[in-house]
Amino acid sequence: MKRVFVDTGAWYALVDAKDPDHPPVAACLAQYGGRLVTSNFVFDETVTLLRYRLSYRAARAFGDTLQAGGLALVLRLTPRDEAGAWGIFTRYRDKSFSFTDCTSFALMKRLGIGSAVAIDDDFRAFGIPCLPQDD
Repeated sequence: MKRVFVDTGAWYALVDAKDPDHPPVAACLAQYGGRLVTSNFVFDETVTLLRYRLSYRAARAFGDTLQAGGLALVLRLTPRDEAGAWGIFTRYRDKSFSFTDCTSFALMKRLGIGSAVAIDDDFRAFGIPCLPQDD
């Protein structure tokens, strides 16, 4: 089955209807015909961001939905993924990749996931094609 990785910014935009990226992200996720995949690091980052920017209620509702497994598959990073992420983090010191982004890159590489739903430029800067595509 075709898979796409979903990053924190996309999850946030999906939940926050006032976010300017909400319409394209919501449409992209609704129309995607494959399996949505994310990581436990992205789960942590998203729930924390939702709590700080929106509310505990929004964070809890999203977290419960993702934990239930129907929206996306939440994959746990392995120690090897984390080591690979650290290698990416230290190698690309000229980029502003967060460590969480680096864990996503390492996980995607290990699993052969070739694209992401991401709204910031970090995934593109690492060479990963992203949805929704810019017009």
